[in-house]
Amino acid sequence: MAELRWKPNVTVAAYIEHEGKLLWVREHTSRDGIRINNAAGHLEAEETPLQAVCREVLEETGHPFRPEAILGFYLSDIRRTGGEVVRFLRIAYVGTVGPRERTELDPPIIETLLLSADEIRARPHELRSPLMLRGLDDYEAGRRYPLDLIWSAE
Repeated sequence: MAELRWKPNVTVAAYIEHEGKLLWVREHTSRDGIRINNAAGHLEAEETPLQAVCREVLEETGHPFRPEAILGFYLSDIRRTGGEVVRFLRIAYVGTVGPRERTELDPPIIETLLLSADEIRARPHELRSPLMLRGLDDYEAGRRYPLDLIWSAE
């Protein structure tokens, strides 16, 4: 009997403090149409989570990311068409951004948005994932973990 191999799906996300609000993206998604999301994406080969979140924020917002802390680790399952369940581990970071360096954003990104926590909570039907609200709760509760919590043998 063949041994099954499980491949984890690791994503990173950023809660970005900018001009007194939080910086979000509005993006096209393949499953749900247009949604609001954190600047976020998948960990790529030979990349640390910290490198990944900095890359994703730059690609999706045009701003260089200055990470300050890890916000938390979040597990979620997504059921695909056909019943397959895919598990994701999301590592969320808190930080700020520098001045915009890129005007061209990744193709699925429509625009960046500056919204308060209350403005995000008022749009639950527009959010890409319920993990966004859980992270927002942790953000407002002041949860912060040191960046060196994740060690990488680079």
